[in-house]
Amino acid sequence: MRALEWRNRKVRFIDQTKLPLEEYFIETDDEVVVAHAIKSLAIRGAPLIGIAAAYGFVLALNKLSENETPKRSSHIEKTHNLFASTRPTAVNLFWALNRMKHIALRALNEPLATFKITVLAEAKAIHAEDEEMCRTIGAWGAEALPNAATILTHCNTGSLATGGAGTAQSVIATLWEQHKLKHVYIDETRPLLQGARLTAWELKNLGIPATLITDNTAAFLMQLGLINAIVVGADRIAANGDTANKVGTYSLAVLALHHAIPMYIAAPTSTIDFEITSGKEIPIEQRSGTEVTSILGKQIAPHGVEVYSPAFDVTPNELISGIITEQGVLRKPYREAIASLKISSSKGRE
Repeated sequence: MRALEWRNRKVRFIDQTKLPLEEYFIETDDEVVVAHAIKSLAIRGAPLIGIAAAYGFVLALNKLSENETPKRSSHIEKTHNLFASTRPTAVNLFWALNRMKHIALRALNEPLATFKITVLAEAKAIHAEDEEMCRTIGAWGAEALPNAATILTHCNTGSLATGGAGTAQSVIATLWEQHKLKHVYIDETRPLLQGARLTAWELKNLGIPATLITDNTAAFLMQLGLINAIVVGADRIAANGDTANKVGTYSLAVLALHHAIPMYIAAPTSTIDFEITSGKEIPIEQRSGTEVTSILGKQIAPHGVEVYSPAFDVTPNELISGIITEQGVLRKPYREAIASLKISSSKGRE
């Protein structure tokens, strides 16, 4: 199942806020609807929101008419700003937006039909590239974790979060296909329960044996020796390897160190922010307190209680065993590994 696709000049996506109880699809030709879906988490997952924003860019530019050629530049800027304001942490969003903006500006003076074809082709390329990156991440991860019979994962990193089979979940699925995986433990992932609602749903559909746990059960499982490895995704990786991911990831990394369990990050290179030196520079999105005080619309805390609700936390690079990308598994020292990856990526674009 594709969580999001381009169909008949529209974007079609599953509303993830309604899962797992209802599989409800939305089809729209309005970029504002797509932007709102990203902000409200109806579309979520770092790679997928980048893809969604790219298609949203196409929807916005499709509205241009022949007599609006002089307005193309301002329309491009307005669309970029619309999507850039949705969520601040995931760098894939800005990577995709900047790529769409660049290609649109290059085609600025082309005939309108050519202009629209060009921007759509770029959005489709971003989508196709992510699908291929997911496949390769799975292959590299399976090679790096041949003995990871039982894996713990956090949040959601499958097809609901990406343009393909997933990041960390692609590693899990590949290990399962290769008969190297016995079981998966899934953190529920409070406060929005992406593990319980989404990952459990996806793994069940894939036929991969999995057990759902509360977030604070993870330490006990490690103490019992039931976890061989931890594999999670990422929303932004700094140039030194510090990694922002769904809040609760840092706790797992600290626990993993204590119990001598390898902790892996799985993410495409589009998730690496080469411009920031450490995790201290990563902007952390703050969510509404109601996401903590309520569960599925039911109030569980006193009205008016003060809430601190970061969507992400940052795991220092020294706690990470490896970063699985589509170009291979990065190892310590991460600053050097990521710098060489940047050089390699730059050469590939020349």
